[in-house]
Order: sequence, then C-alpha cells, then structure tokens
Amino acid sequence: MSFDIDKIRNDFPVLGEKVYNKQLIYFDNGATTQKPSPVIEIINKYHSKLNSSIHRGVHFLSDQATNDYEDARKKVAEFINAEKSSEIIFTSGSTGSINMLAFSFGEKFVSEGDEIIITEMEHHANIVPWQMLCERKKAKLKIIPFNDEGILQTESLSTLITEKTKLVSVIHISNTLGTINPIKNIIEIAHRQSIPVMIDAAQSIQHLSVDVQELDCDFLVFSGHKAYGPTGIGILYGKEKWLENLPPYQGGGDMVDIVTFENTTYNEVPFKFEAGTTNYIGAIGMAEALRYIESIGLENIGKYETELMHYATKKLKETGIVTIYGNAPEKASILSFLIDGVHMADAGMMFDKLGIAVRVGTHCAQTVMQHFNIDGTVRASMSMYNTKEEIDYLCQTIHQVKAMLS
Repeated sequence: MSFDIDKIRNDFPVLGEKVYNKQLIYFDNGATTQKPSPVIEIINKYHSKLNSSIHRGVHFLSDQATNDYEDARKKVAEFINAEKSSEIIFTSGSTGSINMLAFSFGEKFVSEGDEIIITEMEHHANIVPWQMLCERKKAKLKIIPFNDEGILQTESLSTLITEKTKLVSVIHISNTLGTINPIKNIIEIAHRQSIPVMIDAAQSIQHLSVDVQELDCDFLVFSGHKAYGPTGIGILYGKEKWLENLPPYQGGGDMVDIVTFENTTYNEVPFKFEAGTTNYIGAIGMAEALRYIESIGLENIGKYETELMHYATKKLKETGIVTIYGNAPEKASILSFLIDGVHMADAGMMFDKLGIAVRVGTHCAQTVMQHFNIDGTVRASMSMYNTKEEIDYLCQTIHQVKAMLS
C-alpha cells in the first residue's frame, strides 16, 4: 500500500478538532497516540453489541468474546513473530508488564547480592519496579550510562555483568532522547553469559519492525495506547521456557486449575498470569490497531517518520534559539528541546494556546534530566499522521514564544 497521508489523517477523527479556535496539531504521541476509526468502531461495537466476560460462559456472547480475545493474542504473536501465541500475556500496559516480571522473576530467580542491569535512559517504569525488587531481595541495580549525544555506552555492559547478574532490562527507543538502542547487540552480549534480557518496546512497536525470534530477547513489553490502540492494555512476551518456570503475579479467577482450602494448582501459560476478568475489549481493540498499522506497513511508516524527524531537526536548529537533547545518529521521531531563555512549562502553555499539543517536564525519565542537569524539556513526538506543515508551524510559534516570554 502507498503512504497516503491525507487518507491516514482522515482515519483519525480527533485531528479535525480545534482548540482555542486553532486547528489541533498533536505532537504528544510519545505519551499516547490518537485512535483511528477502525479501533474506535470495534470498541464501540463490543460495548454496544457483544460485551460478555471471556472464558467463563457457554452462551453466544461469551463464546464470541472469548474467540475474539484469543484471536487478539494470535495477532499480537504474529505482529512480533512470537513462536507461540501462548507466549503473549495480556496486561494493563508496559508498566503492568514490567511490574509483573519484576515480581515473578524476582521471586524465583533473584536472591540477596544478585544484580539487575538497566540503562541511564530508562523510563521510570523500567527503573522503579527493579528498585523495589532490589530493596525486597537486597539485590543491586547497575546502570549502563549514555553520553551527551544520547548514545548508550554498550561497551560497558561486558564489564558490568558478573556471576551475580540475573537480568538485563533495556529500553528499545528512549522516550526522551529518541535514541534507538542497539538491542540485538545488547542481547548477544548478555546471552554470552547466559543472562536473560527484557526489552521495553513501548516507544518502538509503532515505529519499526520488532521480531522477538530474530532478536532472541527473553522478554518484551509494550502498551496498546502508544500504538493507536486503547488505554489499559498491553502485553508481556516471554519465551515459553521462562513463563513455565515463573510463579504467577496475582491470584484470582481464571488463573487457577484446582482450588481447595488446603492447596491451589495453577492454570497453564498464559492464563496463569491473567487473573480475574481481563481487559478483553482492550485486547481486541489493540489487535485492531495492529491490523491498522499492518495495512499501512511498518516500513512505510518508518520511512515517513524518519523523514519527518530529519526535517524537524533541521528546522528546529535553523531557529537558532533551540537546544536539542538527544542527537544520536540512530533516532526515532522524538525531539526534546529547550528554547533559550524560556521555561519549558511557560513554552508548553503558549504552544497550547496556539493549538499545538506538546509534552513538557521530565517525561517520567528524571535520570535523563539529571544527566544534563536540567529540570526537563519540551518534547515534540511525531507520528505517521503528522506533517511537515505542522512542523513549520511549530517552528514559527517557537519564535513567537521566545519573543513573548524571554
């Protein structure tokens, strides 16, 4: 399929809205993406015509919902090329997935004095759960640093790994710097020492192809809402050999086999990790979002977004009044910047009044801001429905903001 920007934009109803009598320009895709009509329609259809709890009933609605839920699992497995659909666990999102893994993996495999390795550019969701694990187990958290260009210093990984290292957990694309990390290389280094690796793909799954078998990662997480799907849904992928050996994170309905007051046995993978009534409509909506991405083509999306990112970088630099944080040669369409002499929060409010939605603050990555000794940045994160004209308008307003606030 050819990349038709006008058709794509027409698929997203919110892009036709106005804020403060200005045409909405949405540059906050790193926080959450907008939803295309097919996703909105399938969610509305389920709430209005097909809603019923899965895996429990024998009636038509429950059977239909169960089938569609399990088809959604198959779609996710296909999208990331998992060997089996049972290697896909539905969660509340990337944060829920990492917390689940940190608890289950930690309970089984981490003891006092053991080590977990993460990077300096992680989102809080890939820092705090491991800190909590380390505190609980009296283990140690070790950090792979990045340089001032935003490039991860992967050569340090070999020296960080010891006989006490139990897991390496790495973000694929930085949500603040836009850096695309060399995760295949990281996985290879860790696997030479038989160390499993988790990949946080929350910022990559919607931008570029992710093949878990080709990467050979042991675990991978992402959220539906950052990939044009609904909120409150995400996945934890795990190799079958790991999932079979991990204890469940939560107890409740559907994750059990036999329950007595003396003992409980657990359901098979993946149901062992899906306690209670899951967000089955969210899973179905997320699968529809992945089908939408496929209809356009990740290669087409990646090529277009890379072009946008290079164009935006060039235009921002041409203003002469902007500092960009994150200048790695391999980047996704994320630009974090500050306007000279203007506080980020003031700039964000002015952009809003001019119709532009950007993100300001630390972006749940305070350690990145500490690296640069700044309080935060303005972040413009672009998606396949953004345009060069919108970037031109952003740069025009940067000059307005500077004139009004400096």
